[in-house]
Amino acid sequence: VQLQASGGGLVQLGGSLRLSCTASGATLDHYAVAWFRRAPGKRREGVMCISPDNGVRSLGDFVKGRFTISRDNAKNTVYLYMNILNPEDTAVYYCAGRAGTVHCNSYSHEYDSWGQGTLVTVSS
Repeated sequence: VQLQASGGGLVQLGGSLRLSCTASGATLDHYAVAWFRRAPGKRREGVMCISPDNGVRSLGDFVKGRFTISRDNAKNTVYLYMNILNPEDTAVYYCAGRAGTVHCNSYSHEYDSWGQGTLVTVSS
C-alpha cells in the first residue's frame, strides 16, 4: 500500500488542524494505521493509532486528549484531528500502516508502509 499524508501547515497557538493519510494500492480497512512525528532535533515518536476494528490508542503522553484519530474506509483515508496546538507540536507528521494485525503500538519498525510526511508548524 502507498500512503500519502497531507493537511499540514502553519497554525497559531491554540489552533486546530486535520491531517489526512490516504492510501492507494490496497484498502486500509485491514491495516493498523498510526501517526508519528519528528520534531526538529528530536527522535521520532508515536502520536496516535487506529486498529482495523477502530480501536484507538494514544501513543504519547503529550496527546492529553487534544488529538483524535478516525478512519473513513469509503475514502480509504485515516484522519488525525489535532486541537489546542502549541509550538511543541511543531514537527513533520508521518502516517504508517501495519498489515495483518489488530494491534496498535509505537514501534515504528513494525510498520511496513510510510507516507512522505507533512509539516505542521505552530506559531506562538
